[in-house]
Formats: sequence, structure tokens, C-alpha cells
Amino acid sequence: MDKKNTNPLANLRKNYQKGELLESLILPDPFKQFNLWLDEALNHEGIYEANAMTLATCNTAGFPSSRTVLLKGVQDRGFIFYTNHNSKKGQELAENPKAALLFYWGILHRQVRIEGEAEKLSAAFSTLYFQSRPKGSQIGAWVSPQSQVIESRQILEDKKAELEVLYQDTDPLPKPKNWGGYLVKATSFEFWQGRPSRLHDRLRYRLNDNQQWTIERLAP
Repeated sequence: MDKKNTNPLANLRKNYQKGELLESLILPDPFKQFNLWLDEALNHEGIYEANAMTLATCNTAGFPSSRTVLLKGVQDRGFIFYTNHNSKKGQELAENPKAALLFYWGILHRQVRIEGEAEKLSAAFSTLYFQSRPKGSQIGAWVSPQSQVIESRQILEDKKAELEVLYQDTDPLPKPKNWGGYLVKATSFEFWQGRPSRLHDRLRYRLNDNQQWTIERLAP
């Protein structure tokens, strides 16, 4: 009897040999270690939008959801992204501020997982970023009732045309009240480096009760 697996997905195999992640080589501050990896990803020609991250949220009923957003800043306490507060992610963060982030840089055989709690940035801080965006992106934020059901794309096109006339002599635009930034304050990082034979390196930074980072190795 031929026991060969004919499922093409089950037969996919990659042997990771891009590097290693050892306790003796990493930085004690996870933000500095993250920035080191992010800089390498940003400078790698084969990576498209190295600041893309999966944001996972969960509502009070326990249903998780995830989507890709763009990282727009790293502070000492956490990671910044912007969105419509009335979107699904905004509503879920209002119900449950716990969030998880995932960066995956496949060509480098690396990923970073981050867990923490999200808080809204101030309106003033969000306005500074909003008004630095291209005018088309500013108009787009006004046009879209993000995550809401709409009858057709034409509704968006008509609203866009209307606002382009209304704001033809205005740049920058005012920030919509329901649009702004979030800061995900990290309490845990996990750095993953692919290694041969699936014996990958996984190092976790965990914020302890003394607000110090504890580094632990996890089994792959």
C-alpha cells in the first residue's frame, strides 16, 4: 500500500538556515532588540512593507479577530498604529484593551510576537500624524465608515468626489473625531528565529512585577 501523502500542503518543507538567536547575542531591552530586527527588515530589498503587522483583538464574548495594519511608531512603552475608532478593531479594543501583534519577515526566517494592552493616543498627537498624511489619505479617512456595511462602492466614490470639492482649497484637513492612534503597551515579546530541522530559537521577554524584563527560552 502506497502511504505517500498526496496533499501538496502537507508536503511543503522549508529548511531554515538564516541565523541563530542565542542568549549571549541578544540585547537585554526587548525594544532595542526589536528595533535592531526592524532595521534589518526595513533595509532588506526583498521585504515589502516591513512595518506591516497582524493585530489581534478579542471582544467580550471571547471571539478573536485579526487583520494587518501598519506600525507607525515605536516608543519606550509600546507600538503605535492608527485607525477609525468605530471600526471593528476600535470597538473591540474599547470592550477589551488586550491585544497581540505579530511581525513576520519570512525571507529572514524571523517573527516577533508582542502582547500588551492598547490605549488611545491623545487627539493632539493623532492630529499631528493625520495632517502629515497625503491629502488623498486624509480624504479617505473622512469617506470610509470603516467596518460598516455599505450598499456599493459608488457610495464611497460619490463621497470622495464631494469632499474633494469641499476641501479643494484646504490642506491639511481637520482630523475626524472618530479617527486616531493607539499605543499597544507591551508586557511580553517573543523573538523567533527559524533553525534547521524545526529546532527553532524562541526567546521570550516577560515584564515582571518589578517592571524588569525576564528573558526565557521556549521550546520550539
